[in-house]
Amino acid sequence: MRIVIIGAGGVGNALARIVATRDFAIHVTICDYDIERAKAAVSWLEQRHPDKAGLFSAANVDASHAASVQQVAESAQANIVVNAVEPSFVQGVFQGSFDAGAHYLDMAMSLSSPHPTAPFSETGVKLGDWQFERAG
Repeated sequence: MRIVIIGAGGVGNALARIVATRDFAIHVTICDYDIERAKAAVSWLEQRHPDKAGLFSAANVDASHAASVQQVAESAQANIVVNAVEPSFVQGVFQGSFDAGAHYLDMAMSLSSPHPTAPFSETGVKLGDWQFERAG
């Protein structure tokens, strides 16, 4: 399995550390807007798991732009993209994964928003609605 992890913060790092203890991954690309953060995660993993040298690589991504996520996923030939960034980036990561033809795993859902004209009496967009609309 070729995995792309979007986000090299606490969640992404924790996931990568778990993956390093398993044998199902062929390659894992750890991505972040701050490439140095992604490189630091890879460096830590290679020092801690020398037997997994070459399993991990770092890449730069702008999770707010689907095209950036798509490019990284396609370049990595990802089977799955894992979204490990805050929920405000869900739409970019979700759409980029979808456009790349990769499976998508999320740690959150697209955010809710109030009804545009009657926020106190009508339901707006509910948590996850944006994603569920694309489920078909």
